[in-house]
Amino acid sequence: MDQTITGGCLCGKLAYQVPGPVTTIDYCHCSRCRKASGSAFAAVTSVSKSQFKITSGEQYLKSYKTDDDFERVFCSECGSQLYSIRPALVDTIRLRLGSIDTAIEGKVSAHIFATSKAQWHDICDEAPQYEQRRMVVA
Repeated sequence: MDQTITGGCLCGKLAYQVPGPVTTIDYCHCSRCRKASGSAFAAVTSVSKSQFKITSGEQYLKSYKTDDDFERVFCSECGSQLYSIRPALVDTIRLRLGSIDTAIEGKVSAHIFATSKAQWHDICDEAPQYEQRRMVVA
């Protein structure tokens, strides 16, 4: 079923849309995602960069780029993470599912960087676990 996915930041200044549906849901347990999210993992899906559209508040977009050019994009007003960009996936963004307003169906597809998971967190579902990332393109 085709649907438009909409979402935005906590303060409401930034909004976006992307064609749906969400087909994969990854929980990333790497230390960078844990630190950036302040939680046990980041819930993400891959979407086409060319189809992702900021519908309001583009002036509030800010990004943080690591030494290896991994880029996290967030709202400069409230700090909400919206997506990340990997150098190896030039046509894909990794959308943060917590920023989505549209109801989505589905459950976790995979746990990536599972060997880096927080010691205090137990993975309790049957989704496959990967030592590193799996390359999924939109």
